[in-house]
Amino acid sequence: MKSLGSLYQSGDWKGEKHVPVIHAPEKVKKGDIIELKVNIGEEISHPNTLEHYISWIKVYFHPEGGKFPVELGTYDFAAHGEHGTFTEPDVTIKFKAEKSGTILASSYCNIHGLWENSKELAVED
Repeated sequence: MKSLGSLYQSGDWKGEKHVPVIHAPEKVKKGDIIELKVNIGEEISHPNTLEHYISWIKVYFHPEGGKFPVELGTYDFAAHGEHGTFTEPDVTIKFKAEKSGTILASSYCNIHGLWENSKELAVED
């Protein structure tokens, strides 16, 4: 039996157009607002057509010592060419963290499946 985790693909976002690109500071002060940006296809543009598109991006934060990650947001991209309108898979999130941890991002391409990436975040007093 396959697990959902075994279906996720990853890679270097500079050479693979499906990997979520995470932009966030490496270090922040405890209590500061953290601005986080996640997009798909930063170095190599991902097609955004009726036939080939990113359906969603999900972003989580897994604090050190925490059993489970906290979902920061789920972003659905619904316009894939209807009436000439296309949504771009690009989101900005603001959040606060009390502990260091890992930012996790996943995305879904209707043709190439599930993709993931992560980035460490250090929270200092």
